[in-house]
This record gives sequence, C-alpha cells and structure tokens, in this order.
Amino acid sequence: MPLKPLTFIAMPFGKKKDNRVTIDFNDIYNNAIVPAIKNNPRELDYIRADEETRGGFIHGPMYERLLLSDIVIADLTLANPNVFYELGIRHTARPKSTILIFSKETSLPFDISPLRAIPYTLKKGQLEESEKDRLISEISSRLSEALEEGPPDSPLFQLINGFPGINLDYKQAESFRENLFKIESLHEKLADLRHSNDPQLIEKINEIEESVGHFDSSSYELLYDLLMSYRSVESWDDMIRLAESLPSRVGESIKVKEQLSLALNRRNKNEDRSKAIRILNSIIDNYGASSETLGILGRIYKDRYYEEKNSENDRAADGALNKAIEYYYKGFEEDPRDYYPGINALTLLFIENKETSKEKFNKLKPLVQFALERQGGIESKNYWVLASLLELASLNKDWVLANDVAGQILSMQYEKMEVATTKNNLNFILEKLKEREESYQELESIIEDLRED
Repeated sequence: MPLKPLTFIAMPFGKKKDNRVTIDFNDIYNNAIVPAIKNNPRELDYIRADEETRGGFIHGPMYERLLLSDIVIADLTLANPNVFYELGIRHTARPKSTILIFSKETSLPFDISPLRAIPYTLKKGQLEESEKDRLISEISSRLSEALEEGPPDSPLFQLINGFPGINLDYKQAESFRENLFKIESLHEKLADLRHSNDPQLIEKINEIEESVGHFDSSSYELLYDLLMSYRSVESWDDMIRLAESLPSRVGESIKVKEQLSLALNRRNKNEDRSKAIRILNSIIDNYGASSETLGILGRIYKDRYYEEKNSENDRAADGALNKAIEYYYKGFEEDPRDYYPGINALTLLFIENKETSKEKFNKLKPLVQFALERQGGIESKNYWVLASLLELASLNKDWVLANDVAGQILSMQYEKMEVATTKNNLNFILEKLKEREESYQELESIIEDLRED
C-alpha cells in the first residue's frame, strides 16, 4: 500500500506574544492549516512540532522531518533564528513543497516576499471567519502545487541548475515514518501521564523508558521528554539516573546538564548540591551565562537559605539569601524577556525587606510585569506565566488580580510539581505578610484552593 504524503508543520503551540499582540497559534493550526490538509483530494498524513516543547534541539529528529517530509508548512511569525536555520536546511534538501506563512503584524528580519510566503491578518490574535476561509484556500492551493510536478520554490535550486539536493530511498523514508509515529505515540503517552492522577505514575514512566530500547539510537527530544516527565512527578532519583546514563550527544547538552543540576539540588543527598553548583559553573565557564543557568543557581541558594533559616543559622541564611538574589537578578539582566529569574528575585527582595532591597524591588517590578505581559499575561495558557503573575499580584497585594489569576490556574490542567512549587512560593510571601501584620487572608484562601491532586 503506497504511503500517504507526509506534511510536517513547524509552528509554535498555544498563545505567544509578538510585539504587543498575543497570537493564538492553535487557532491558526486548527482552523486553517488542518482544514486545508483535510480538504486536499489526496489523503495526507500530518504531524506538528515545536522545538520549545522538546528541549530546543534543532538536530536529529528535526533534521529527519525537514529532509524526509513530502511537504513542510512553516510559520515564520515569531522570527525565531532556529526557524530560519531549519528553513535553510529544507531549501538545501528539497527543490519544492515548502510552504511559508506569517502574520502581517510581525516584524520579520528580512523581505520574504520572493519566497512566496502567505501572509495572514489577525484580529485580537485570532483569525476572523473570512480570513480563515482565505488562508485555507491559499494553503490548499499550495498543497496541490506541492504534490504536482513544477518549478522549484527553493532559492538554491532556482539559482543552481541541476543542484542535486538530498534524495533518500524508499526504505529509508518508510523507516523514518514508522519511527516518527512511534516516537509521537510515546510523547503523547508521557504527556497524558504528566497530567493524570494515576498512583503508579513513576512505574508507568519507567515502562515507557524501557520500551525506548537503546538510548544510542533514540531521539534527543524523546529522551529529554522522559527526563522532564520524571521531573513532573518529582522522581529525582530516576531523573538523575537517566541524565547520567544518556549518551554524550544528549547528556552533554546544556539543557540536560541544567536539568541534572536542578534534580541534584532537589534530591540534596550528600554532595548533590555541591555537584550541581560545579556543573552550572562549568556551563557558565564554557558557554557563558544564561537566564536559565543563573536561575537554577538562584534556586539552589534559595533552598539553602530556607534550610539555614529553619535551622536558625542566621548568618549562613543571610549569606545564602544574598547569593540567591544576586543570581536571580543577574539571570533577569541576562535576558529581561525571561520572567522566571525576575519573579524569584522580586519575592526574595520582598522577604529580605531592607531599604536597598525595596529600591531594587521597585526598580525591577515593572520590568517583570512587562515580561509577563509579553507572554500573554492573564490570557496566557502557560502554567508558569500564570503562576508568576499570581506571585506578582500577591507581592503587590492586588487581591482582585490574584483571585482572577488563581481562577485561571484552577481551570487548566497542571502538573503536581508545578502547583507544589507555586504553593511553596506563596507560603513564603504569606509568612512575611503575617510577620508584618499586613493583610493576608485573601492569599491564605488562594493557597488553600490550589489543589495538588
């Protein structure tokens, strides 16, 4: 039986902020791209991916999809450098059947009109009915073109007559497709487990890990997804065991090293925390600082602060608190778009409560608020954006906003680890409000309502 042509869709998931517009990419995918694919007279298989959800890797499985998919639909709206890198690979490999789309509201780094990119217009981040119909029609037309013989759409093939491209035989294509759908099935199983209340979650993730087989021949993204699944259920031993057993091509990546450091800190046995600090400092020495690496260092010293404080070692606690604030603050300075180190720095400055802390707090607060607004604010579907906004509203004692955000969180699916972390942070704020005899009852009520089951 002949294989159905495979369409690979490279675009973000959910709502993302671009300039001052929050774009609902799921709306574009579900209401324009998928209908166009399903309306095609030829029955097409299709698969969607976004490097953000799979550890940010831009090689391995991503290369396979770009090289072997019959058609690629790529949304250029966010102008992510990875997307243009991937587009270059596709244009080198295949003479035609690459379909580009983008929002007219975006600011692209160069003129893509020679690439026949399809623009679309949004109203409040979504497609209006008439625009959906137009975009479906445009994509449908390009899909039909892609499946027929015709001139190349790749600038390289247009420029160099007879350019060979990359041609793989039928067996390789069939094997790739089989493996691709198997990997996607495992990703779906892991995603379902992360949002379930199954009492045997860890055992079932273990089973999926065993079904993967040899790590040497497994994809980066699947191994990273396994790692993050153990993190979601706070199985630190499994997370550390897996990270330390990965082949070097995966285990030596910055993201895996960062997650290993996080797990070592959370487990905190014997020399775990010291090892985590060494790994993170090594990343900084070899690759430079990033908001993520500095943020995890901040978390290590924040945990150390609370431990020393609970042991009534005041001098050691003060030293750890200063280090935590320093790393979180530097992390936010490194990338002001990343709200995570920013909100943590604010909370710790609020806890420290010195005059200098108050000055830094007031300087930092509007910047963190802006970073959260860029991610969609209260309209975001991202758990951590909403959790950080709830934390910021609590620091501001804005209980109207805090209750609204808490309601948004309670209406969505979240992982146990996520809400446990949020409640932990809110409890630190609650403790300080009580100490200072400030209004705290609303926050106490919100914390009680946040369920971990």
